[in-house]
Amino acid sequence: MSIRYSILALLQEQPRYGYQLRVAFEERTGAVWPLNIGQVYTTLNRLERDALVRRNGDDGQGHVLYSITDAGAAEIRRWFATAVDRGVPPRNELAIKLALAVTTAGTDPTALIQAQRELSLRELQEHTQARKDVAANQRVTDTARLLVLDSLVFHAEAEVRWLDLCEARLVQQANGPSNGMAGTFRGAGAPTA
Repeated sequence: MSIRYSILALLQEQPRYGYQLRVAFEERTGAVWPLNIGQVYTTLNRLERDALVRRNGDDGQGHVLYSITDAGAAEIRRWFATAVDRGVPPRNELAIKLALAVTTAGTDPTALIQAQRELSLRELQEHTQARKDVAANQRVTDTARLLVLDSLVFHAEAEVRWLDLCEARLVQQANGPSNGMAGTFRGAGAPTA
């Protein structure tokens, strides 16, 4: 997640001070990724250093207002016009944990899969319910929140499908060498070849 570009996008609408930026970001994303106010001000300082924002006086109550510069507006236009290149996949703790569980003696990867599926299904239900709640009383400003909730629902669905596949692979491996993977997995519950 790029706090830098999120702040620039919000400042493109109007000048704001740090707390207002934090609140606006969390409103747009449904507070799924809460921002630490320290992160906001650190990012503002860097953006100011890079001449992408400037201090724009205060609000009369001592809060320093920031506004976007022309260079900042150009930067945010480039960001919105460019696809997100994920590059190297981020570390996935669950995938790593499961990969190690199926290759470590004395572990039960099936129990891990079942526990994770239970948690993932619970999260899927919570995200789906939140999406229904927002959609039932949808205001124009809720579209951004719905997009975030849709993303969370799809990620949870994908994780459940992946866990189902992992469990099927373990069952297939346990039932014999016909899949060419005999002896690959040596966790508890998986026979050795």
